[in-house]
Amino acid sequence: MVNTRALITSLDDHELDVLAQSYRLATCASEHRELSINCTDLLKPELAMPFLQKVGAFWETDSMTAIVSLFAKRYAYLTIAAGLYAMSRYNKGMDLALNNSSLESHIQGEAWLPKVLLGNREVSCPLEGKRNEWRDEVIQRMFADNLATVWAALSNMSGVSQAVLWENTAIYVYWLYENQFAEGADEQERQQIEADYRYLVQDAPAHLFAQRTNPLQKFDSPKRVTAVSNTPIRVRKTCCFYYLAADEPDDYCPTCPKLKHG
Repeated sequence: MVNTRALITSLDDHELDVLAQSYRLATCASEHRELSINCTDLLKPELAMPFLQKVGAFWETDSMTAIVSLFAKRYAYLTIAAGLYAMSRYNKGMDLALNNSSLESHIQGEAWLPKVLLGNREVSCPLEGKRNEWRDEVIQRMFADNLATVWAALSNMSGVSQAVLWENTAIYVYWLYENQFAEGADEQERQQIEADYRYLVQDAPAHLFAQRTNPLQKFDSPKRVTAVSNTPIRVRKTCCFYYLAADEPDDYCPTCPKLKHG
């Protein structure tokens, strides 16, 4: 991760503990190897499809459309949660590029809870006056150098639109910044969190996501009360296909565009 805009350092014990306990950062390989995978192998249909079929058993569905979308939600979270938190709270950049990441399977009861393990665990800190440029590099590694490549591959394998996969990603960015990251933060940290969030959803250039437009901006919309929700919600633009794996037919997510929100 050597560059001219940052110093190389490491996470301290407290930071590592927070990221491990709250944001799905693995500190060692999982014993469940049949449900773990090097992230670069997600680009190979002969490895990715059997892996996804095994994962699909946790959701009790044979629908590859549902499996890919539900997997994408989990993969998006474990790819961005720790990295964005470290960036916005600790001013530290983790290397979440695809070739530095592996998905480690953890099972809790009947739930599959994957984590991300990094090969190179060094982190970067921006040099004085270089935070904006450094931030672009951190964002590019996790979005353009990881998620964009995986979403393109999964879309080609399954036929699931990349728009669905990107909106699955966007909803976690919104939720993390709006509900999680500011907890326990002081005023200066809150300002940095808000500035990073605003940049991600409003100003970040499309090339940081390897897309023609910023997908986080594309799927952002004002929260509103609807006919199916008394609490203001951000109605999705795409359906995530959760209903294909639900216990009851037509059991849609509260924010699903298939519902009559009015």
